[in-house]
Amino acid sequence: TDPNATGGHATPTCDEQALPGVARASIGYGLRHNAPLEPDLDRFGGALAQSGASFVTLKLNDDLRGCVGSAEPYQPLVRDVARNAHGAAFGDTRFEPMTADEFDQLSLSVSVLGPLSPIEAANEAELIESLRPGQDGLVLSDQGRRGLFLPQVWEMLRDPEDFVAHLKIKTGFARSYWSATMVAQRFHVHTYRE
Repeated sequence: TDPNATGGHATPTCDEQALPGVARASIGYGLRHNAPLEPDLDRFGGALAQSGASFVTLKLNDDLRGCVGSAEPYQPLVRDVARNAHGAAFGDTRFEPMTADEFDQLSLSVSVLGPLSPIEAANEAELIESLRPGQDGLVLSDQGRRGLFLPQVWEMLRDPEDFVAHLKIKTGFARSYWSATMVAQRFHVHTYRE
């Protein structure tokens, strides 16, 4: 199995090994043309031309430099990666737009998301109990808000209670917030690094 797999439930394909190169090419294109690369779908077959959801994570010296993605598939995977790479480099509002100097030192990874599956939890304690640290990505939705953590976030937030609390804060809720209408979904990813 691929050592970069997280959770092991998203089905990897050899086609997907090309995705970090697509992400880097889109950022390079963005530096020159101020727009994402539009991959030629005729050149990318198989899984890359199928609808897929991805997150692109950028790091400089092991520090986060941008992360943008799609929670659910709505466009061909290769296009999703190209657009999310551009968004991570130039549209992540936590950071200034990327410069050419940073581009040369950048490390990046592409996470391809498996399907979302609901977590049946009557309350927050049940949700926390059901999570599998290191494996599960998590989506929380309520009151028209939606937040997502990739499984990689477990590397920083190892305690399930902290993991859920920080995701609620990211989504715009108080750390202590919970409601009967909260929807929780888990997913797994397959991650590709350069």
